[in-house]
Amino acid sequence: MDVENQPEPPRRKRRRKARTRFRERKIIAAPAYVKREIPFYEFLGEENLVKLEDQADWLMQEVGIEFRDDPKALEIWKKAGADVKGTRVRLDRGMARSLCKTAPSEFTQVARNPARNVRIGGNSQVFAPVYGPPFVRDLESGRRYGSFVDFENLVKIVSQLPSLHHSGLVIVEPCDLPVSKRHLDMVYAQMKYSDKPHLGAITEMSRAQDSVDMAKILHGEDFLEQNCVIMGNVNTNSPLMVDRVVTEAARVYCGANQGLIVAPFILGGAMGPVTTAASIAQAFAEAMMVGAFTQLVRPGAPFILGNFLSSMSLRTGAPTFGMPEPVMSNFVIGQLARRLGVPLRCGGSLTASKIPDAQAAFESSDSMLSTVLGGANYILHAAGWLESGLCTGYEKLVIDADRLGAYQVMLAGLALDDNAMARDAYSEVEPAEHFLGCAHTMRNYETAYYEPVLSDSNNIEQWEEDGAKDTERRAYERWNQLLKDYQAPPLDQAIDEELQAYVAKRKAEIPDAWY
Repeated sequence: MDVENQPEPPRRKRRRKARTRFRERKIIAAPAYVKREIPFYEFLGEENLVKLEDQADWLMQEVGIEFRDDPKALEIWKKAGADVKGTRVRLDRGMARSLCKTAPSEFTQVARNPARNVRIGGNSQVFAPVYGPPFVRDLESGRRYGSFVDFENLVKIVSQLPSLHHSGLVIVEPCDLPVSKRHLDMVYAQMKYSDKPHLGAITEMSRAQDSVDMAKILHGEDFLEQNCVIMGNVNTNSPLMVDRVVTEAARVYCGANQGLIVAPFILGGAMGPVTTAASIAQAFAEAMMVGAFTQLVRPGAPFILGNFLSSMSLRTGAPTFGMPEPVMSNFVIGQLARRLGVPLRCGGSLTASKIPDAQAAFESSDSMLSTVLGGANYILHAAGWLESGLCTGYEKLVIDADRLGAYQVMLAGLALDDNAMARDAYSEVEPAEHFLGCAHTMRNYETAYYEPVLSDSNNIEQWEEDGAKDTERRAYERWNQLLKDYQAPPLDQAIDEELQAYVAKRKAEIPDAWY
């Protein structure tokens, strides 16, 4: 039987045509990601960067890193020539760096709408919302456990915010769904209600596999062999321990040529030494070693080196944000990642505040500015983070997104062309007159300055006449209006039905579990 000449099954043909239509859609209202046109902020000189790299090498060679609960991972390390004693893995100096050379320095994550594809690495920067909080808060309903309705609402809001380029995954935990099954609903909702790129589940190997299998339905199995369409985001178990959640996620995602983001989560003085330099080197060693592991699984698989280093109150043990120590770490880890030649992930608009108040504003802005200037390519928690990551704020989400638009303007750099120099305006406007009505102003007035949606620059009389609303109230009205205006991006019916069938089948196979 000549298999190659057999007619294509009708269902598969419909799916292939649907995917082609997705990839032919081109126009969206804003850039799909930021193309950075300004220099990176270089915080340390060569000598001190070498000291940190030497410390990371020392940790990997002399101290080693634990790889627990995954015998297959230890087999992979042994086969590669690592020093494996029990569950402790040690690498000769330079081995991790050498292995990481096969990881791409930049790559594209493909969205189901190709106009929303994002470039990760190099001079590109991608903003994604908060990830992982169990609680949610809004101005009228207050703080509560997140529900699946909240999750769907937040996906729909993020899909309409032009300065958020990526939808992440767990914008809030839908705590009203079983832990064992909620990943199916979350991944499906991301695919259904948004056409931006997104992440997949990682907490169990089967959940990671479900995410990749659903991506194969949406994009096509052959397409995944050549393109990154989904990534997992994992944390090492600092200090110096990698558990099976990480290595199994690497085997699933990287094994399918998809991406893995690896971020040590270090509170200085708890999961790392109290000195910032030592914690930076530890974070770099942990992430680089997992990056090396991903390349043993599949050379060339996309890998993003992450950093999440926070200071803490040594009196109470509470994490602190926007402080100078983690700000410095964002600058330095950017330099180290560029020297390693891999993309970087950092945190974004971070705060310990419980509500979107002045504390949230200054802590978030300080955290975000260092992340942006330091050169992070993929910025998770760029909007919506409250309460040290325990809570997603509806108002905080849209407030942060509004400020991200301002960062994008700064990252685009300063135009210096003939229009920017405005020589024709000086020929029209005499000294001591004004430029308000001249031809140059009229040509540029719509694009000359960034116009924030949520800031109020009216005079006091107009502000009072409009209801004397503060930023939180304006943000509340903004996200509610976005939900009213929401329109789902088109999804081919055949693909949607196959995704729903996959979710239903897997739910029937998995028992409910709430922990």
